[in-house]
Amino acid sequence: MVETASTPDGKVKAGARVPEKATLTISSKTYSAWSLRGWLMCRLAGLEVIEKPAPNDANNRAELLLLSPSVLVPRLTYDGASVWDVLAIAEFLNEECPDAHLFPEDRIARAHCRSVSGEIHSGFTNLRSALPMNLKVRHDSFPVFSGARPDIERVEAVWTECLETYGGPFLFGEHPTVADAMYAPVATRFLTYAVAVSAPCLAYCKTITEWAPMAEWIAAAKAEPEEMEELEVEF
Repeated sequence: MVETASTPDGKVKAGARVPEKATLTISSKTYSAWSLRGWLMCRLAGLEVIEKPAPNDANNRAELLLLSPSVLVPRLTYDGASVWDVLAIAEFLNEECPDAHLFPEDRIARAHCRSVSGEIHSGFTNLRSALPMNLKVRHDSFPVFSGARPDIERVEAVWTECLETYGGPFLFGEHPTVADAMYAPVATRFLTYAVAVSAPCLAYCKTITEWAPMAEWIAAAKAEPEEMEELEVEF
C-alpha cells in the first residue's frame, strides 16, 4: 500500500496512509438478503465499494436456497482487513467510520439497536424459509406457512416498539441505522408476499423501499438476468 495522502490543498503528504479501495463480495441482488444487508451497511458508512460477484457455485446456491448466514458472503475487504458476517461488518465499519453513526448515539438506544439487530441475525428461521427474498415478484395473495406466524408477529412487535419509542420513520428515529439494514430484507418480504401487518409496520416497509440505497439495489436486482426456478414460486 502506498504511504501517501493528499493535504487540503491537494498536495501529497508524505508518510500518510491511503486506504485501498474497498471491495464487497456479494451474491444475487434479487435473492440474497445477507448481501443486501452488508451492502446497505457500507452505504450507511459512506464507504464506496467495488462490487465483486460471488462465484456461482454450490456454496453460493446453498446460501440462497437455505437462506443461511454461515457462508462467507458478503465479505468486505478494506485497508488490509477481510471481514465477513454482516454484524462483524457493521462493527468494523462503526470503528472505521465513527462519524457515520451506524448505531444511535444514545447509549440505551445503541444497546437496543444491537439487540434487535442480533435477533434478526440469529433467528426467524421459519420466516426465512416460508418467505424467501425475491425482489422480482409480487403476490397479491400468498398462503403463509403457519409456523412463520410467530416470527412475523415478533418482527411486528420489534418494529412497533422501535417506531413508538424513537418516533420513526426509521427504527431509531430520523436516520437509518444498522437495524434498518438488518430488517430491510424482511420489509421487502412482507411487500412481496402481501403479508398483512399493522398500518405503522406497512408504512415502515414503504419507508425502507423508498430509501435511496434500497431503491438503487431493487432497480439493479430487477435488471439481473439470472433466475433461480426454485425461488420463482407461484401459488
